[in-house]
Amino acid sequence: MAEEFRGKMGALDKEEMDVFLGGNALARLACLKPDGSPYVIPVWYQWDGSSFWFVGRQRSAWCEYIKNDGRVSIVIDSEHSGSDESGKKIEIPKVFVEGTAVVVEEPNIGGRWVKVAEDMSYRYLGPNGPTYLVSTLQQPRWLIELKPTKIKTWQGVGWSPKYWVEGKGGKSYAEVHA
Repeated sequence: MAEEFRGKMGALDKEEMDVFLGGNALARLACLKPDGSPYVIPVWYQWDGSSFWFVGRQRSAWCEYIKNDGRVSIVIDSEHSGSDESGKKIEIPKVFVEGTAVVVEEPNIGGRWVKVAEDMSYRYLGPNGPTYLVSTLQQPRWLIELKPTKIKTWQGVGWSPKYWVEGKGGKSYAEVHA
């Protein structure tokens, strides 16, 4: 039997993923600078079940980078275990996404980004979240949509079998994860 600290291992199911993505973990968004080097930034996001949405400030470099090259990846993870709304335990969840991001709105005041930003402010800041937002509503924002082409999830502390190299000494994968 696997050691208890490992928790449930393997992919999150759709419901577990949606519950986790509805929480307040930050995404780390990776995009490409014009010279081809990577640029990574922590961002708030909104998951609608098929796309990720981001609201960027007018002068955010990452928004310009995405406008020029929409190839992006994000990672959303939690360093701790938690429970979903029903009390079901989720062990150190991780979500990795690759896809193409598109600019839905260039910087503007009062666009569709306002509703997305309001929803995110509740998720990240609680019931008083919109109070933060109100003071900045006259600041132009971008609205960006990421359409995933690949989503991988994982939970637990163990290794995936694909990473285990047998015959190198020590215990086998089956022995370690039994």
